Amino acid sequence: MTHLALFLSAFFTVFLLGWQQKNVHGGHYIAAIITSFGIGGAQIFLWRLVPEANAGQIVATLAGGPLGIVAAMWLHPRLMRKSPNAQGEQPAATN
Repeated sequence: MTHLALFLSAFFTVFLLGWQQKNVHGGHYIAAIITSFGIGGAQIFLWRLVPEANAGQIVATLAGGPLGIVAAMWLHPRLMRKSPNAQGEQPAATN
């Protein structure tokens, strides 16, 4: 259970930090306020569990971050109904 809790808390911490970056970049003020509360909650939960983590639990924690940021990068433009170009990303090259 602790492995899953550490994974999820790391996932949501990094997911919400990535989501927040997209909110700030896109000028989504209300979403940024709401996301800030989620970031705080996820970090508090993570900080409470990490000090007593063993090696396997640390691996679970480290696995959550990369998956969290990729999920935020993929999901944010879809839920906020913005195209990737509206997020400041460069268009893909065409042949």
